[in-house]
Amino acid sequence: MVRPSWRRFWDLLGAGDGAPAGRTHGDPPSANGASSLHLRWDLDDRPGCREVSVTLEVLQPPTVDRLYFWALQADFATGDAGRRPAGGAHLGLQWHPQHPGSTAVNWGGYRPGGGELSGTVSALPSALGNVNTRDMRWRPGEPYRLTISRVEPIRAEPTGAVRWRGSVTDSSGTTTVVRDLFVEGDRIVGVVMWSEAFARCEHPSAGVRWSDPTAVTVDGRLVPIPRVSVNYQSHADGGCANTDSRPDATGVAQWTAVTRTVAQGTVLAVPGSGAAVPVPSGP
Repeated sequence: MVRPSWRRFWDLLGAGDGAPAGRTHGDPPSANGASSLHLRWDLDDRPGCREVSVTLEVLQPPTVDRLYFWALQADFATGDAGRRPAGGAHLGLQWHPQHPGSTAVNWGGYRPGGGELSGTVSALPSALGNVNTRDMRWRPGEPYRLTISRVEPIRAEPTGAVRWRGSVTDSSGTTTVVRDLFVEGDRIVGVVMWSEAFARCEHPSAGVRWSDPTAVTVDGRLVPIPRVSVNYQSHADGGCANTDSRPDATGVAQWTAVTRTVAQGTVLAVPGSGAAVPVPSGP
């Protein structure tokens, strides 16, 4: 599925109203038929990253034959301090009834002017023959490390496409490379973790947990991500009002079909990062 960069993505979705009142039944009337919720990384104005990773665990799998997608989205750029947009891509697990066991993995993206990114042919099969979505068995309750990494070294004067690899590492330490995408950007300048449920708002609750988000900067420093910002798709844009992003002892969980406890726009300290949430200034 092709999506805009996280900045435009954020603007298009609008501000969800953090209150629990709103749409809690029926299919989401959004443009793509899904209800979405998002956690945007605080990258502290870094010049860019050459790798981003996070651990994803499906806490409660869906029980209906609808598509659910949980992904790590990266926004690419190139040029001086990463100021020239270069599209984006998303890596994640899917509950997809048309794939074996209803489990799949997706690594796909888009160019800044529109159209999908090209890439290598995945070694994984695909029940639907989709270049982005491949058959991959995953199990609820197991942690999977999602990693988006630059394969080629950074260039002083970037020209041509750079390979960006999407890979998934399971709890045994086995890494599955989904494939490489060809991107005209040499760094990541924005990251969002999100859930999309192509299901009715009242369908049984499903949930995932995101934990231990880290980045490797363009100069090779490994840094933990201290904070994430909460966003819910607004009622006007088709979002369900009974979704929630809530911290626990391990990470930040995203749930469907629950009472919303964390308001729109909340900045959450990532558990384990040692970060404090800044106190807003005011009278």
